[in-house]
Amino acid sequence: MNTDTIYRIAGYIKLAKLWERSKEQAVELHQNYFKDKCKDLADGELYDVYIDITGAKNIYKRTEMLRLLGDCAVGRVNCIITPTRAYLAANHEEFCYLLHFLFSMENRIDIVTEDDDRFQINTIRNIDQQREALKKMADEYTHIAGAAYSNWQARVSEAIEKKQEGREGGFKK
Repeated sequence: MNTDTIYRIAGYIKLAKLWERSKEQAVELHQNYFKDKCKDLADGELYDVYIDITGAKNIYKRTEMLRLLGDCAVGRVNCIITPTRAYLAANHEEFCYLLHFLFSMENRIDIVTEDDDRFQINTIRNIDQQREALKKMADEYTHIAGAAYSNWQARVSEAIEKKQEGREGGFKK
C-alpha cells in the first residue's frame, strides 16, 4: 500500500442466503479473515467488516452495503477490500453504477479485490492506470444510462438515508 495515506479499510463480503443457518459462524469466520489480512499493514487499519447474508442482488436492498456506502460518504472508510468484485455488484450495470457512485465521492475511495491477476482490482497500486480506466468506463456507462443511473442513485441514496435515520442519525461501528 501507499505510505502517504492511512487507509481505513472496510472488508466486504456478500454471502448466499444459505449462510443464515450458521450466521454467527459465518460472521466470525469472515471478521477473522479480514483482521488477519490487515493485521500487519503499516499504512492501514481495519475499520469494520460488512457482511451481507442475503439473496438480494440489488445494492439498495443490501443492508451492510448501504452501511458501507454511508461510511465511505462521511470519510470513515477510504478503502474497500473484498475477495472478488462479484461481491460488490451482481451485474455489469450495477458494477458501473457503484464505481461511479464511489469514485464521485468527495473523499477518495480505493478498491482492492483478490480476484486472480487477470481480473484483480487494485486502485491503490494503480498498475496501468487501472483507477482512471475504471472511472472512465463507469462515467461513460452512467452517462449513456442517464435516467436509469439517476433512478439507481436516488434509490441507493434514499436507502442510505433511511438506514442512517434508523440508527440515531448516523451509522455505528
